[in-house]
Amino acid sequence: MPSPVAQHALDRGFPSELIFTPERAGESGGRRRPTNFLSFVFFLSETFLSSLRALQPELCITAAYGNILPTKFLNIPSLGTVNIHPSLLPFYRGAAPVQRALQDGVKETGVSLAFTVRDLDAGPVIARERLEVDDQIKASDLLALLFCKGSKLLINKLPSIFDGSAKVNAEPQDDSKATLAPKITPEESWLSFDEEALVLHNKVRAFAGWPGTRAKVLVVDDKSSNHNVLELKIITTIVRPDYKIQGNDVNDITFVKGALLFPCGGCTALEETFILYIKAVNDKLAESNFLISNSYNQRLFLSFLVSLVCWS
Repeated sequence: MPSPVAQHALDRGFPSELIFTPERAGESGGRRRPTNFLSFVFFLSETFLSSLRALQPELCITAAYGNILPTKFLNIPSLGTVNIHPSLLPFYRGAAPVQRALQDGVKETGVSLAFTVRDLDAGPVIARERLEVDDQIKASDLLALLFCKGSKLLINKLPSIFDGSAKVNAEPQDDSKATLAPKITPEESWLSFDEEALVLHNKVRAFAGWPGTRAKVLVVDDKSSNHNVLELKIITTIVRPDYKIQGNDVNDITFVKGALLFPCGGCTALEETFILYIKAVNDKLAESNFLISNSYNQRLFLSFLVSLVCWS
């Protein structure tokens, strides 16, 4: 099955013989080798490189590629390779620039056009476009917005790339200001309510989609003293600066105006407005597709969760 990009090209009438889409990265002699670049080098097969040389491309464009391109590839296009990178380089070089920026709670980010070199996202910058970051936007939405802006920026800069002035005027990056955006791992998806609400909120936004964010809570029945540990998948949160946790409430999760309110570090509070599922640790599904705004589920949940204690 063609990749989404390949299918789009086919739908636009591009000849299929000019579309190279290996089934997997290591196909036809390609292989991956671990590196210290927070990514990996992808050794393209000689068959692929020969086919690319035969096309005699003037320019190659990459976006969300995530691999270190070999010198043999970079030497083929006469005008070089240009990457659309969703950050304001040299900030957030690496595999997850949008996610790490949101996790850090940045108020501004952007997209950069840069010539590709052998170092990780370190090539001279042709142009940048800045974007103010909404405090509720999630990674997938921000990524789509940045690539939309990046595509328009590329089209605008193509004339200068083709006449050579872009390469002459490209701005070398200041490596001393570089920050890294390493690949996200599933182990990072857990939330610890010892951290402040804003930190957790930014993490939920950053990890939305994959790997998502999860939390464990201990359920205690005050009448019977029975308890169980539940795993929650958190989808949407809001920081509640107007709600201060009091001394007796530091371990209690409550309902406030139709949402779950989690006490967090620094006496801050995080409102959970959308929980996708609730699962017992023994893998028995307690509730599925639990939407806080559903009044029936609220009553069911309140009758079941008499008192909640954060489990970190």
